[in-house]
Amino acid sequence: MIEIRFHGRGGQGAVLASEILARAAIMEGLSASAFPFFGVERKGSPVTAFCRIDRRPIRLHTGIYEPDHVVVLDQALIRLTDVLSGLRENGTVLVNSSKTPAELGMPAERSVAVVDATSIALARRLGSRSSPIVNTAILGGLARQLDIVPIEAVVEAIKDMAPAKKEENAQAAMDAYMQGGI
Repeated sequence: MIEIRFHGRGGQGAVLASEILARAAIMEGLSASAFPFFGVERKGSPVTAFCRIDRRPIRLHTGIYEPDHVVVLDQALIRLTDVLSGLRENGTVLVNSSKTPAELGMPAERSVAVVDATSIALARRLGSRSSPIVNTAILGGLARQLDIVPIEAVVEAIKDMAPAKKEENAQAAMDAYMQGGI
């Protein structure tokens, strides 16, 4: 079983990202489940979402405390939350940032990649300048980093599930997938 934990802020789309990833996995014939954990439910507050993917049916419906992979939609959460908590020894991290992992203060012994999902979201006019919606771009970066679910399935799931600007969201995922430096 592959377990992925998403860290974001309310309004960035972390919950929808986990659901889209689960849908893409199901479209590929895998089993998947996705669910959120909310603290104080308001825009800008930290949000955690979880996604499990497996070849067998998933019967586990608890939070993910020892993830295989961590996705961080807001780099500021690295200083506010222990996003690496419980990350498995060979686990990977994907951060929405234009900085390098070293500039973010990420440990050198961890496999950390970055994708500038914010710039991609702004270029595609997803959300506003002050509150870009980065979830679909981060999924494109995740598809490239992990190769768990093909980008084509991710794009199709985005087109099915994005509440607005379906084509722009799908293109944001492709932009991040194609972005060098991941």
